Amino acid sequence: MYRVWNFVTNYSLLLIIGAVIAIVWANFDPEGYHHFVHWVIWDNAPVGELHEGQRVLTFHYLINDMLMAFFFAIAAKEVWEAVILKEGSLRGRKAATPLIATLGGMLGPVTVYLGLAMVFGSTTFDAVANGWAIPTATDIAFSYLVGRMVFGAGHPAVRFLLLLAIADDAAGLIILAIFYPSGDLAPEWLFLSLAAAAAVFVLFNALPRRLDRQKPDRPNSSWVREKLGLWPYAVAACLSWYGFMRAGIHPALGLLPIVPTIPHADRAFGFFSEAEQYLTDLLNHIEHVLKHPVEIVLFFFGLMNAGVEFNAISEPTWLVMFGLLLGKPIGVFLFGAIGAHVLRLGLPQGMRTADLFVVGCVAAIGFTVSLFIASVAFDAGPVQDAAKMGALFSFAAAAVALIAGQMLRVQKVDA
Repeated sequence: MYRVWNFVTNYSLLLIIGAVIAIVWANFDPEGYHHFVHWVIWDNAPVGELHEGQRVLTFHYLINDMLMAFFFAIAAKEVWEAVILKEGSLRGRKAATPLIATLGGMLGPVTVYLGLAMVFGSTTFDAVANGWAIPTATDIAFSYLVGRMVFGAGHPAVRFLLLLAIADDAAGLIILAIFYPSGDLAPEWLFLSLAAAAAVFVLFNALPRRLDRQKPDRPNSSWVREKLGLWPYAVAACLSWYGFMRAGIHPALGLLPIVPTIPHADRAFGFFSEAEQYLTDLLNHIEHVLKHPVEIVLFFFGLMNAGVEFNAISEPTWLVMFGLLLGKPIGVFLFGAIGAHVLRLGLPQGMRTADLFVVGCVAAIGFTVSLFIASVAFDAGPVQDAAKMGALFSFAAAAVALIAGQMLRVQKVDA
């Protein structure tokens, strides 16, 4: 039973279950579904959606704006380690081709999305233009699962895919922060987030390590870890989240400034690696404490956001879907080939140029982050629902990737 639960949580299958329940519920009882999603937990609350000058905490806000902050914190942790560690996967020449391919995997979907929108006419273009970032996303968990099915666990293309997905997540976090504010901007509130991050880093990370110089047993750092644990960072995270909310930046990103302040190991095996559970640093400890709770949050995220009626299918659906299924593979292949051959940065040993196209097909599964961006890019209504349906349809990329792998004669490599 444990192995079944571990598989379900490792590959975010709870998210799919939540999404399926939402679709069925919304199509059989749309009124009941939307009443559930927007159920008011706390009227005139200190946090929540603004309605006529007062904040209202709804179930939707609790999941999307508050609890999803833990999901983005875990994604930020993977990005941070990939960049900061000496052997980080996004450092040096080995990351150059995947990073260039990531750029193509974002520009390709945007080009297809906006290009097709222009074909549909100016009225459609004006209605959907703000959703240009929806098809840029790559769902790490599902892409990794499909990538292993197509290439085998030991193929170098799987690691290439993970690097691409991590870089894609990093770019997606930046896009959300810059282009999709949650309200009127009040940047002075960001000083609260920055002050919380600076204080917790200095007092509970840097200062104990400085006091422990020339002390092999590290008494101060050990005391902070054993007696205080994650609580100083939890307090700082709450302050940072509140600062983001009041600043008008989407509060689901509110924990990002705290992640780099947490003590971390000098190596990383990746979120999907069994070996990483044996690392004893606080950052990995926090990640593994949050892992299963975040999967439950993702179940409710799917339940809150995937409830779209089938009659909502319209132009934005096809724009998002084709942006992902056409733009991703083409963009990853073209830019990856330019990086590997024109710029002579090369590909990992054992990976062919043709594999780049298959990697792009796998990376076209947008799902989680695409759904999230759709929910903030458009107001609730037909356009948002249609765009969400396109994000759900991106699962077709799994079948496309399997077919492409067969046609391009991918040789599976088991671990």
